[in-house]
Amino acid sequence: MGVRAGLAAPRAYRPGRRISLPTALAALVVLAGVGYRLALLLADAPPTNSDEATMGLAALHIARGEHFPVWFYGQAYMGTLEAYLAAPLVALTGPSVLALRLPTLALYALFLALSWRLTRRLGGDHWFALLVVGFLALGSDRVVKNQLIAGGGYPELNPAGVGLALLTVALCADRTTARLPRWGAWGLVTGLMLWVDPLLLPYALGLGAVLVVRRRRELAGRAGLVVAAVLLLGAAPILLDSLRHRRNPLTAVLAAGGGEAASWGERLYGGLVLGPPLGMGFCSPGHCAGWQLWWALAFPLLLLLAGLTAWRTLRRPLPPADRGQLSFAGNGKRPRSGDDPRGPEGRRVSAAVRLALLAGAAAVLAAYTLSTAAGRTPVESSRYLSCLAVATPALLWPLWRAARRAGPRGRRPRRVGLAAVAVLAAILGTAGIATAGAIAGGSATHAEADRHRALVDALAGLGVRHVRGGYWTCNRLTFATGEDVVCAVVDDDLHPGFDRLPGYRRAVAADPGAAWVAPVGSPLAARLDGRVGPGRHALDVVTVEGWRIYLPRR
Repeated sequence: MGVRAGLAAPRAYRPGRRISLPTALAALVVLAGVGYRLALLLADAPPTNSDEATMGLAALHIARGEHFPVWFYGQAYMGTLEAYLAAPLVALTGPSVLALRLPTLALYALFLALSWRLTRRLGGDHWFALLVVGFLALGSDRVVKNQLIAGGGYPELNPAGVGLALLTVALCADRTTARLPRWGAWGLVTGLMLWVDPLLLPYALGLGAVLVVRRRRELAGRAGLVVAAVLLLGAAPILLDSLRHRRNPLTAVLAAGGGEAASWGERLYGGLVLGPPLGMGFCSPGHCAGWQLWWALAFPLLLLLAGLTAWRTLRRPLPPADRGQLSFAGNGKRPRSGDDPRGPEGRRVSAAVRLALLAGAAAVLAAYTLSTAAGRTPVESSRYLSCLAVATPALLWPLWRAARRAGPRGRRPRRVGLAAVAVLAAILGTAGIATAGAIAGGSATHAEADRHRALVDALAGLGVRHVRGGYWTCNRLTFATGEDVVCAVVDDDLHPGFDRLPGYRRAVAADPGAAWVAPVGSPLAARLDGRVGPGRHALDVVTVEGWRIYLPRR
């Protein structure tokens, strides 16, 4: 007996346990996913734009201590958390796209790590967790844009959503330690996301409902006070701005979803047919081929199947022994038997959280389909569906369970298992092909970034400090030069355009020697070419590869 106990002790010693093969493979997959995205960043991909540069200008102003914006410049919604995360790097290295995106890359790495942990806590084995992380490591053109471009809101959503789900599982399990800090973390993340981007609200509501049902007694005490106080702290920028300016931020968000009307046919096609494949990374850069649209049919079917599976598990009665020991609305001071996701109560916790994630994904898709953006700009607006990835462990769970029956366990289970294996292979294969397409377009993006750097150098050589240009030129140029060159927006008819920082227009208007900048072949360049010539008010032109600089004649 003593010998057996002595032999058993080393096996129970956690620090000395060997890392399992799927865990080691998952670590490699995480490194590969992060490395792939780092390589894209170093190759200037995905392409930047003036919206991202607007966030960069906010980071630059924060780094200098000049301004601490609550909202994305030029609007009263979309918090500037990305600017605050990037400000220390911008202060250290100067303005650059890489400094803006390194924090978003770190958020993506956190998303992968949390997804692995969430899959395991929801009852998935190591191999299923490896499958989930492997799928999320792939990255089509649309997906890597959502994850890496610091244009406001999207890079934070997925790690925040998975983090909320993990905290919900931990709070619903019968743990006795560090509960108030976890309640506080749940409230803080939710409050921050209300400020940054309300797209995650359906997930927060679903997971919050799980906590209310399962921990209502605890929420009636100190835990509820902690959640409320910290949630208000996270959402403080919204509240303070609303009180200061007497405006409702929800009104601004709803107004942003308006615009030119779209028919119901356009909305349904953009939301339900193009939306899921584009938003979850199954499409080629900029479009969806016909064969890539199979996910539009598979996604709602999987959503329904996974929801029914979670509901059946949730409604299954507990064995008498567990019913006597565990309370559905426990107070957080019960034994730790609920921590085991394989136990009866652990399975109910997992099912409840999976159901909340699936309901959140369905609500996000429904809200997007009802919006005008789904009908008018479905390719670019599919970024609103980036947080569908939060539900991946719940969505793929029925497929994994069925795939495990592909062995010799009877004819019918085996057929179902083989079909599930085929679907999983199609998911990974389609996403892999879309990822390859994103890699193939990297060289063109790098060449365009080189041309923009040449434009910046040319303006410095000409001594130009103030220019006019199109919307997608101006803030990008201003950020790239650290505001050494200030740009005011004009439309193709040379009329004033939308300046997110009105001070730039005033600075340009005060300079009689302000130049014009336009991409070669653009309508703005064609209009300005008509002013080149020998006349008194004519313009001189300097051509840089891909760009034309128009200088007033002195």
